[in-house]
Amino acid sequence: MSQEVRGIIAKAKGEPVSMETIVIPDPGPGEAVVEIQACGVCHTDLHYREGGINDEFPFLLGHEAAGVVESIGEGVTNVEVGDYVVLNWRAVCGNCRACKRGEAQYCFDTHNAAQKMTLTDGTELSPALGIGAFCEKTLVHSGQCTKVDPKAPATAAGLLGCGVMAGIGAAINTGQVTRGQSVAVFGCGGVGDAAIAGAKLAGASTIIAVDIDDRKLEWAKGFGATHTCNSSNVDPVEYIQSVTDGNGADVCIEAIGHPAVYKQCFEARDLAGTVVLVGVPNPEMTIELPFIEVFGRGGSLKSSWYGDCLPERDFPMLIDLYLQGRLDLDGFVSEEIGLGDVEEAFHKMERGEVLRSVVVL
Repeated sequence: MSQEVRGIIAKAKGEPVSMETIVIPDPGPGEAVVEIQACGVCHTDLHYREGGINDEFPFLLGHEAAGVVESIGEGVTNVEVGDYVVLNWRAVCGNCRACKRGEAQYCFDTHNAAQKMTLTDGTELSPALGIGAFCEKTLVHSGQCTKVDPKAPATAAGLLGCGVMAGIGAAINTGQVTRGQSVAVFGCGGVGDAAIAGAKLAGASTIIAVDIDDRKLEWAKGFGATHTCNSSNVDPVEYIQSVTDGNGADVCIEAIGHPAVYKQCFEARDLAGTVVLVGVPNPEMTIELPFIEVFGRGGSLKSSWYGDCLPERDFPMLIDLYLQGRLDLDGFVSEEIGLGDVEEAFHKMERGEVLRSVVVL
């Protein structure tokens, strides 16, 4: 029997979000209904509201979430009712060409729930990243549920569902940062600071945070930055070279998604170094690089999809590190808010006042 809950909807491009009654169907084969305990306000949700992802309005926003499995559909074996889970948007298929070659972190055919959640008038909703978790309950594919240790509070655990995992994975999985290396992170929002935390976990000796906001640079120090550079008044390429014996950083991570910043990353890396793009550009952006430099510097230019993570492998590991006191997930939580505060949280995000507002249900 379907049930009605409250959720946050983006009805049209650029319009303020609204709280509406959402109809959640019973889970079908391979699906699960999850009671949401907390959900982070991610910049991707704002992209959805602004029409920057697609135009399949109305959207049920929210995707960085943790909660408890309330019910499951036929054939579900990976979770049970009562399991504490973090939701993910990489429910791997196991059958695509990436999965078959043992690279499920690149799965090209990830799963979402087959059924649609709706408004009370029957209007079908597009859940953000196939999740839709600014809602008291949501319907997802069971593969989008990753069991983790219930000792971790949902306000912290849910952040692994998107931004924190993207940043940590950009450093550890994509950039393959190792002990003693130098790392430069351009953009110190939630994803960038997570990349800094990931570089610290991996044992990087020099971690350089680059941003135009001194407040964000201070936050970056708390996650492990050893050096900071305000690129609004200091050339970041010259600065990075100055603190790496003139060489440049071994790994440069672009966490903004802007061509000019990406070019700075490219120029700031050492010979045979690595550039990782984890910031999301808009579809109109292009970039031009000197081709001889692409060849002459060697190394790698990589894009990081969701931190190249495998949720069932990476989420439990990172929760364990959190419980051991080695990963400060709580440090990303700037404030706890209610469902009705999402629109204001977007404005705080735009003004750079928060790393993460977290909706608590």
